[in-house]
Amino acid sequence: MPREAPYLAMADVLRARILAGEWEVGERVPSRARLAEEYGVGRNVMQRAMDRLIIDGLLEGRAGSGTYVRRPRERLRLVRSQHRERREGSSSPRPATRERGRADAWDAHSRIRAPAPEAIAERLAVSTGDPCVNTHYEFLADGQPVQLSASWEPMAITDGTPILLPERGPLAGKGVVERMRSIGVLVSRVVEAPRPARATQAEANLLGISVGDLVLQIERTIYDTDGRPVETADIVIPDARREVVYEFGVDPP
Repeated sequence: MPREAPYLAMADVLRARILAGEWEVGERVPSRARLAEEYGVGRNVMQRAMDRLIIDGLLEGRAGSGTYVRRPRERLRLVRSQHRERREGSSSPRPATRERGRADAWDAHSRIRAPAPEAIAERLAVSTGDPCVNTHYEFLADGQPVQLSASWEPMAITDGTPILLPERGPLAGKGVVERMRSIGVLVSRVVEAPRPARATQAEANLLGISVGDLVLQIERTIYDTDGRPVETADIVIPDARREVVYEFGVDPP
């Protein structure tokens, strides 16, 4: 069996000491040099071990001060349900279905005639460079940033209609399902592919977290009854703030 990397083994040792309460929340832990000497490992190994615990949310570094045990953050539960997605199908929250942890405010900015990048074009079954409406969302819950979303809709479907802009017009913020229905396009299914990832610099800046913090990336695509993709989105949720739960109904026999 391959041997575990030394810094990961060291991170496990320190994690056990933190969880056992050897250092109180808010207390400064010994320096990397001191811990490296205590365990007989290189300073680089200890540096990487502590960096891992910072990423995992157990420690936090304070510039010019040292490293401290981080106060645990409450993770709000976000339920993603096939029934809600069929009804809402939107990057925007709907107050009628909001539960604790669900966004209660958001900001959105749309670009018209944004050329579809190759990966987005493949997901939308259009040609690379085809014009789309690209909308970026930033969601807040209790005043705290909790989710990002970048949505793409092909203009071949919505151009010249009142629903061209998701957050403007008579159906602003009503969701993909309702908006598409208004122009005769019926949504039949939503496909989501969740993947763990680390926050980029841009994501960290918007979410108020550290670069490299764990996030959940959800690639979502919405299809009409003909199997045509009508919207695709990349959703980013910080792991430290939200616990994502998938809920599925069971069809009666």
